[in-house]
Amino acid sequence: METITLPYWIFIVLLLFAAVMVLDRILLPGMRWYLKRRVNRVIDEINTRLDIEIRPIQFTRRQAIIDQLVFDEKVIDAIKLYAEEHKMPLAIAQQKAHKYAAEIVPAFNAYIYFRIGYWLARKLARLIYRVRVGFYDKNKISEIDSNSSVVFVMNHRSNMDYVLVSFLVAEKTTLSYAVGEWARIWPLQMLIKAMGAFFVRRNSGNPLYRKVLERYINISTRAGVCQAVFLEGGLTKDGTLRDPRLGFLDYMLRDYHPHSDKDIVFIPVGINYDRVIEDRSLIRRLDKSAEKRSLWFVIKTTVGFIFKNALLSRKNRWRRFGYASVNFGEPVSAKKYCETNHVDFSALETEDRFLRVESLARSIMDNISQVVPVVPVSLMSEILVLHAAEWKSELELKSSCAEKIGQLERAGAPIDISHSALESVLGSALDALVGRGLVEEKDNLFRMKVSETDILNYYANSIVHWQ
Repeated sequence: METITLPYWIFIVLLLFAAVMVLDRILLPGMRWYLKRRVNRVIDEINTRLDIEIRPIQFTRRQAIIDQLVFDEKVIDAIKLYAEEHKMPLAIAQQKAHKYAAEIVPAFNAYIYFRIGYWLARKLARLIYRVRVGFYDKNKISEIDSNSSVVFVMNHRSNMDYVLVSFLVAEKTTLSYAVGEWARIWPLQMLIKAMGAFFVRRNSGNPLYRKVLERYINISTRAGVCQAVFLEGGLTKDGTLRDPRLGFLDYMLRDYHPHSDKDIVFIPVGINYDRVIEDRSLIRRLDKSAEKRSLWFVIKTTVGFIFKNALLSRKNRWRRFGYASVNFGEPVSAKKYCETNHVDFSALETEDRFLRVESLARSIMDNISQVVPVVPVSLMSEILVLHAAEWKSELELKSSCAEKIGQLERAGAPIDISHSALESVLGSALDALVGRGLVEEKDNLFRMKVSETDILNYYANSIVHWQ
């Protein structure tokens, strides 16, 4: 028998090749089968307790949805028009459309959503805030047809809104968010897409991109995917509710046929915090002359903030950050709205349709304003701003807050502060403001710092619509 001698490098290459084949043909299929079985088990378990089940389109292969978008009739027309206007080959324009579709379409994974995302959201929300939830819908949410397309429409105060609302509705349904380009950071974008979110280029004037985005939102809405929309389009910078942006609502409604399509139900959601983590950054954006912060400054500040708060006890964290409150309002049915107002969005010309969509958006925005929670820091901030030049005792401030609460209750504002706990809750709110250096103290008297007027106005403005 003749012995064949091989160089070491050839032997190593053959060994690696054999290992890859074993991995590809034996180990990976078995692993995929094991993981798929676990995911299916989670889906079966989750669907038994969800009010709105996970929709079939959310299990469809992502590439199939991308192809559906690229070969959508309206997208094809947009591709042709884009190619003509930019004098480029049709194939190049189609590649751009494919790139946009791949960027937008999420890669929903039920296991990651409920076993990782939900756990993280719950831990983070409860770690920082005392979370309170209220319902002002007279039990109408539970009566919504499970086949309807449900859209949670909310005000936008903080990037914690994503975490807070996802955690609170996880027992009812899954949510698909539109997130900005800030989230397109590896590996964060992989987790966000697996959670069902889709990326949106804010203020993009590219007509081809807007058409692909429009068709994705329209297709997912028709398929019944439960979505969450920040109607203001971005974070409030001064604390007041902003005017509604019409883009997303228009995408959902421009092809909506009220007599034949399934209902689209909008659920108003009001959010408020005793402390918004990024409040100073938001207020700073109002000053157009302010210098842009460097990346190093942002990283240093963020790490310092996390480290400092990680050293606090849970009780002290709650005291510093206070309450995070969410209220769910009365659902608004698109079908009923169309019947009552004798409107068919799909039959209207662009200008008329936008006017009708704006009317609906303002109506929903008004519903949101009616359920934005009144939190202790907002109350205390309003009283401090009102008496900006005066030194007040703690008792005087609390008495003024109590009078304000009475006015708000008579106006129908959502206040979830029991009278028995009112004194301690307002005391904690004042302590939090003093601790942050927003209020100065002298001889047991208190007064807002003039230099912190903007930030106290920011919190007071969250309930200014009740005046």
